[in-house]
Amino acid sequence: MPHLKYISWNVNGLRACMKKGFMDAFQSLDADCFCLQETKLQPHQIELDLPGYHQYWNSAVKKGYSGTALFTKEEPLSVTYGLGIEEHDQEGRLITADFGTHYLITCYTPNSQRGLARLDYRMAWETEMLAYLKKLSSEKPVILCGDLNVAHEEIDLANPASNHKNAGFSDEERNKMTELLSAGFTDSFRFLYPDKKEAYSWWSYFAKSRERNIGWRIDYFIVSNALQSHIEEAAIHPEILGSDHCPVELDITL
Repeated sequence: MPHLKYISWNVNGLRACMKKGFMDAFQSLDADCFCLQETKLQPHQIELDLPGYHQYWNSAVKKGYSGTALFTKEEPLSVTYGLGIEEHDQEGRLITADFGTHYLITCYTPNSQRGLARLDYRMAWETEMLAYLKKLSSEKPVILCGDLNVAHEEIDLANPASNHKNAGFSDEERNKMTELLSAGFTDSFRFLYPDKKEAYSWWSYFAKSRERNIGWRIDYFIVSNALQSHIEEAAIHPEILGSDHCPVELDITL
């Protein structure tokens, strides 16, 4: 069974990240698949020379906003873009690759925004997303990765007490993650490290949050429960700069 290394990274604008060491990180990580979120570009706005990788892009209709990408050494059997629901497919938030033994999904979950202004849309997205994941997992195991825009438990952010009504830690968003995990899916990092504290993947640009490690863990590899025994490592790479998020990693045998 091949050993696979998967990386997920919200690059907060790929063109900006390219100027902040993206290619160095890409080469040093040397993953079988790179899943990116928040690319913030149309494919014609960048020419990426990635020998040995197939490139797939899903860009938002709105320029300079959202977007996902998948770079993979193995060519998938098929690739689909979005959920197949027009309301949810305007922002380039999803790419699904069928690798035969499993599905790999890169996802950029909608942010609920300040004052939870977009919470209703987020809840609608979550409901459709769970239905989609259940459908796929009835066919073969699923690996979902990306910026899921929620810190699930208090251990997953530095300041839980002051964030209970804020985007990314509202009860509604946390409950949707609980619902997902209750439906036959596993948070790979917490599966291996249930009690690990101060392990974060995103830091605000304000108040030297990253230097002080005042962060949130909102980037995940979620796998079908059937893959639990196949997980070899789940890692977070805070040492890799270039975005307000850092890459997260899944090593798995499939």
